[in-house]
Amino acid sequence: MDIQNTAPVDRHNLIAFFASLCLFLSAIEYVIPKPLPFMRLGLANMPILLGLYIFNRKETALLVLFKVLGQGFITGTLFSYIFLFSAAGSFASAFVMLILHRTGKKRIGTVGISLGGALANTAAQILLSHFILFGNAVRYIAPVLLISGFVTGLALGFITGAFAAQSKWFALLPKNAYAQNL
Repeated sequence: MDIQNTAPVDRHNLIAFFASLCLFLSAIEYVIPKPLPFMRLGLANMPILLGLYIFNRKETALLVLFKVLGQGFITGTLFSYIFLFSAAGSFASAFVMLILHRTGKKRIGTVGISLGGALANTAAQILLSHFILFGNAVRYIAPVLLISGFVTGLALGFITGAFAAQSKWFALLPKNAYAQNL
């Protein structure tokens, strides 16, 4: 397929495609062994991070909604407290990443945006854990979650930045008005 002769991309189809990437990466991540059952690598956030450069706020929120609902279906947690944790973390992450992307201009790249999103996700889940599950005992698990969130956010930011810089496909996608160089 000649990448130069592709037709213009419909934004709705592009959102659906990115949502399917989220679900694919979520399914891949689901089968990867974890040291603790609730720890995730965050692979499904890669399309969200890339989407910041393509979609506006509403489209990004829709993408996150599709990701959260899809993950709930895939993992069978749609009607459980785990879904609430996933939704809170995902929307907190997306909110912080949007703010960093929109206000950071060229000072904050994919690594910084990814780190901000990972830490927002972790903070939201720690807060929910405090009120729903563990109370003050959450302080024992919080350092492990923050460290793992930092490491995975850093790795995801580097991987996403490298992909965006080298991908001919991504370079051809219509960028949002707020797009910045990766």
